Amino acid sequence: MYRRLPVVAFLLIAVTVGACRRESPEPPPPPPPVQQTDDDEAARLEAQRIADSIAAVRAAEEAAQRQREAAAAAARAILEQRVHFDFDESRIRTDAEQVLRQKVEVLRSSPDVRLRIEGHTDERGSAEYNQALGSRRAQAILDYFLEYGLSESRFVITSFGEERPLVNRSDEEAWAQNRRAEFIITAGADQINPPGSN
Repeated sequence: MYRRLPVVAFLLIAVTVGACRRESPEPPPPPPPVQQTDDDEAARLEAQRIADSIAAVRAAEEAAQRQREAAAAAARAILEQRVHFDFDESRIRTDAEQVLRQKVEVLRSSPDVRLRIEGHTDERGSAEYNQALGSRRAQAILDYFLEYGLSESRFVITSFGEERPLVNRSDEEAWAQNRRAEFIITAGADQINPPGSN
């Protein structure tokens, strides 16, 4: 009987080991993919449409802002553009009148803008004469603006005569550049509007 015990024990161990060696069962198959419903697709399309609309509005606003900035910069350039005079003259030339007309339109659209009109001459003539000539040139421009109904309170005139040449040479080309009026914005620089915008 004692001999049978080791045989029985061996059989028990063999059965137990065999049971443990069984392979684990296969995992269950993954669930089938969730089918998108028409409602899901419609919601996705609507979200995309809204995102596209927002992007289009933002792009349009940015383009409009760039356009406003460019128009304001162009208007400022008009206001700051110099005009030139003939030798020993304070009469406004035809080319200068075209520039001044553009300035009038910008000034009408920009009521808060104030300008200093500076008269300049070339170096020929005495300092006193050139000072007076520069003053007459600035006054001629002021008178032109007043003829178009702009308020005199928006302008200050001054003369530098020959003191501030644009070109430091003594030839006809330099003198022609130095016989000029310059325009300095003294107030309202951030409120410049293009013509016809008010």
